[in-house]
Amino acid sequence: MSLVAHLTELRNRVAKSLLAILLATAFAFWWYEHGLGDFIRAPYCGLDPDLRFGDGGDDCGLLITDVFGGVFIRLKVSFLAGVVLAAPVWLYQLWAFITPGLRRNEKRYGIGFVAVSTVLFAAGAVLAYVALDNGLELLLSLAGEGTIVALTAPDYIGFVLSLLVAFGVSFEVPLMAVALNLAGVLSYDVLKHSRRWIFFLTIVFAAFVTPTQDPFTMLFMAGPMILLFEVAIQIARFVDRRRARRAGVEHFHDLDDDEASPLDARPSRLDEPQGSSTASTRG
Repeated sequence: MSLVAHLTELRNRVAKSLLAILLATAFAFWWYEHGLGDFIRAPYCGLDPDLRFGDGGDDCGLLITDVFGGVFIRLKVSFLAGVVLAAPVWLYQLWAFITPGLRRNEKRYGIGFVAVSTVLFAAGAVLAYVALDNGLELLLSLAGEGTIVALTAPDYIGFVLSLLVAFGVSFEVPLMAVALNLAGVLSYDVLKHSRRWIFFLTIVFAAFVTPTQDPFTMLFMAGPMILLFEVAIQIARFVDRRRARRAGVEHFHDLDDDEASPLDARPSRLDEPQGSSTASTRG
């Protein structure tokens, strides 16, 4: 394909991706009033009434301090939800654009990466939502008695969204190690000898990325990431062993039919039969 044809195909696939995100965002905008907003506010509403601003009852409203605050919040939540909901579409468009330049085995890996990356991001977001209850309660309770916690809607919802995205993206990092190994850039030996540094840097990464900055949320992110990195290391071990066996066979394919293989044809020394050795010893 010419450069113009590549650019035309890229434009079409980007347009399809944006259209899918737009439709998903419109659906999320409607969904906000039918469960999505309550889903995001649920961790805050589940707190002790003493930690929420209000009359101490079931009220768990968030403050909005400007006129357009509610509009921007709803648009922000709807857009992020739309990107997540439309992920299979734009990931497929990305894969379909790259596929013509890949070999057959790389195309097969591409489908797997699209599926696994979607599952890992969703798993990270779910784990972040589970950790949000304890992390939020811990942070708000540190203010001590005599203080009133009044969260604004932009601050709280921005905090929740950043936490979900941080966990989702962090779960994709071990997958990048597998991708580099399959591409031949990162070997199992490097990963094995760097295991301690990888685990240490994972904890440091979790400490900086988590918006809450509390030990509970940090360990809640670092623990699964370390486990995923260990799985990635074992996958690299399997891939490198398989690649070595394949390389040991494929280097004979370039030989002509009448050309001898570089095998050592000299006979190996055999062990003497036990009876012969006993007879010679007696003699």
